[in-house]
Formats: sequence, structure tokens, C-alpha cells
Amino acid sequence: MKFLEFEIQINATPEKVWETLFTQDSYKKWASAMNEGTYFEGNWEVGSIMKFLDPQNNGMYNLVTENIRFKVLGMKHLGWILKGELSPQNWEDSTLNYILEPSENGTLLKGTVNSLDEFVEFFNSKYPQNFEHIKRLAEE
Repeated sequence: MKFLEFEIQINATPEKVWETLFTQDSYKKWASAMNEGTYFEGNWEVGSIMKFLDPQNNGMYNLVTENIRFKVLGMKHLGWILKGELSPQNWEDSTLNYILEPSENGTLLKGTVNSLDEFVEFFNSKYPQNFEHIKRLAEE
């Protein structure tokens, strides 16, 4: 496991950044850095399952572990989705957190990932792009 951190200063309120992160229309735009056409299914409530899918119904699913509106959203990675079917994985304590901190110039968005070694390169290559997309959308 490797702990990764990403952050970006966004000239927008935490409410606007939150909306950009977790509403379907905005999510589809910023998540395109990972995979074009990506969308989510779920409601972001603690204890619920979130599915992150591509147009072919493949992707991954997570358990929402924390949701403090406009401040933090935490998830635990559970497994793959292959042609719509859940495929649980033993990803140990693989987690993802979005943390929004009010700042003088808007919001400091932080992302923390507890990643299996095999996914470190993916997160390091995709998450800075994601954060740039989130910044652009939130500041529009």
C-alpha cells in the first residue's frame, strides 16, 4: 500500500466545489480524464454503494464511509464491475477521500488515496488531470 496525496487551490466556494465533484453532469466532465463517458450510479450516502461505470457497463464500485457535506467524502474500494456484474476484490484498506478546506481564495481541494502498489501509477497520472478539470469547472 502506498499513501498518495493530491491538492489544488480552487477559486470557488466549498459548496460549488462539492457540487462539481458529486453531481452527475459535472462528474461526467471531470472524470473524463480517467475514462471518457464515465458516470456514477448511487446516492453518496454513508453505507451506500457507489458504482463508477463506463459506457460498456464496466468499472469499479466503492462503499461510502464518510459524507460531511461540503467538507469530506470518503470511500473504500471494493471491486470491479465487469459487464454490469460486481466482482469483489481483496483490496485490503484501499480508500479514497475528498477533503474540502475553505481558504482565503476559495477552497483547497485535497484528495488522499491509500492505493495498492499496482494502482499507484494510474492515480499519479490521472488525479492531477482530474483536479485540473474540477478546478476549471468549479471556477466557471
